[in-house]
Amino acid sequence: MNKLKILAGATLLFTAGFATADAPSSTDKTITLTKEELRDKIKGAWAAQTIGVTFGAPYEFKYNSVMIPDYVAIPWDKDSIAWTFENLPGVYDDIYIDLTFIEVLQNEGMDAPASSYAKVLAESGYSLWFANQQARFNVLNGMSPPQSGHWLNNPSADDIDFQIEADFIGIMHPGMVNSSSELADTVGHVMNYGDGWYGGVFVAALYSTALVSDDIGYVVDEALRTIPKESKFHQVISDVIRLHKENPDDWKATWFEIHKKWSEVVGTPFGVFTPFNIDAKINSAWVVLGLLYGDGDFTRTFQIATRAGDDADCNPATAGGVLAAIKGYAAIPDKWKSGLPAVEDLDFPHTEISLNDAYELSYQHALKKIAANGGEISENTVTIVVQKPQTVPLEISFAGHYPKEKILITKSWSAVSGPDMAASNSRYFDGDEFSIDFNGIGFAILGWVSKTGDEDYVFETEVYVDGKLIESPKRPTDFSTRSFHLFWKYQLEPGDHNLRIKTLNPTDKATLSITDAIIYSDKPKRAVY
Repeated sequence: MNKLKILAGATLLFTAGFATADAPSSTDKTITLTKEELRDKIKGAWAAQTIGVTFGAPYEFKYNSVMIPDYVAIPWDKDSIAWTFENLPGVYDDIYIDLTFIEVLQNEGMDAPASSYAKVLAESGYSLWFANQQARFNVLNGMSPPQSGHWLNNPSADDIDFQIEADFIGIMHPGMVNSSSELADTVGHVMNYGDGWYGGVFVAALYSTALVSDDIGYVVDEALRTIPKESKFHQVISDVIRLHKENPDDWKATWFEIHKKWSEVVGTPFGVFTPFNIDAKINSAWVVLGLLYGDGDFTRTFQIATRAGDDADCNPATAGGVLAAIKGYAAIPDKWKSGLPAVEDLDFPHTEISLNDAYELSYQHALKKIAANGGEISENTVTIVVQKPQTVPLEISFAGHYPKEKILITKSWSAVSGPDMAASNSRYFDGDEFSIDFNGIGFAILGWVSKTGDEDYVFETEVYVDGKLIESPKRPTDFSTRSFHLFWKYQLEPGDHNLRIKTLNPTDKATLSITDAIIYSDKPKRAVY
């Protein structure tokens, strides 16, 4: 489809072209909404995101690289949200990180630099994981974005982190997808790069387009235009779209085809040689799966995006939020939103922003962006200059790197359940050095650091490759300031190498444990049948 769908109750003014982010002109298309329509859509986007993450939370990474079977019930009632707010507040990490970034907008304005978003993420007190936590460590140790999110400095660069934190960007840019991409560039490179960054660009574009269209297929198609066709991310989502057209009644068939072709993990070490998949592109595929096969029905959308597995709470949150941006808060069935009034005035964990605050803040931000991008604000309506999507630059993480082998040093550590300390016979640093020979072009060392008492400790280490000191990293035991990944190095010369790691300050106050070594080659490894 190559046209902008007319929204019910809205006035669409057609001319000959689309807007760019910074050059609206008399040839742009515009769309006029009542202010109440815009409010309702923005409110719906935040509300459905909250509903979706609550619904899928019990199964987050419980079904890794498999679907949740139909016979597994996913409980829901009017008290589900209030119970989760009180008992499992960490479930809402994808929302309260969004809100942390909204606070930057409030405190510093719409043109706040990347350093401000990096600072607030680094200094926030809440728990972080994967790309976010590695970015926090990088920033706290003097690294600035975009280097903090680059794959050479962040092995989780392709992970889902920015994808689940980009909702606020799209919500504040109705119809202004290129302006959305500009802010995504500022925020997203704090913690991600390549496909990981594209996850956030794409999600923001989904919301941006959903706020001015009532056609789900069109929303997905337009959002994908922001992503370079050469990227794997674009190819994955294109396959979901194609498979849905070929088989519109069987989402499981599409799930199998996508999983068969695209489930291999290259980047984040916890997902290599395991079924664990926190990669942005596969989880975005499950978002689109829910949107396309949900076909405008909230229950089907939540169910499918959750039952696709992997990040089973964030995916229905995104899919539901985008659907509600299309349909509005009023269209969300009472079954789903009846529990919202009990929590709408409660601040999300680690913030001073409630759902009611988020509704209003995003609405006010949207008005500012509409005006700044050539639109008009009247007493009862807003006229938006709708931007034709422009493709963002091509970025490829881990280019030329292929997982070759996983060398087991001790009992494997599950990225979901954590280290099995009781069963561990890891290589502890008690004054001895760790050394391993390998053949390849890169490595990532899995393991962890932990304190043995109540006092946190910072290991000072040295990493040598082929006898040459390449890094002297610090590895704190403090959970908030830890490096999420232990040691890694890419882009070595192909061939035989020796890795040697030593601590400069061994202690009985803490342990540094190594479990596995992931080795990368410059050539793909394929099974021979």
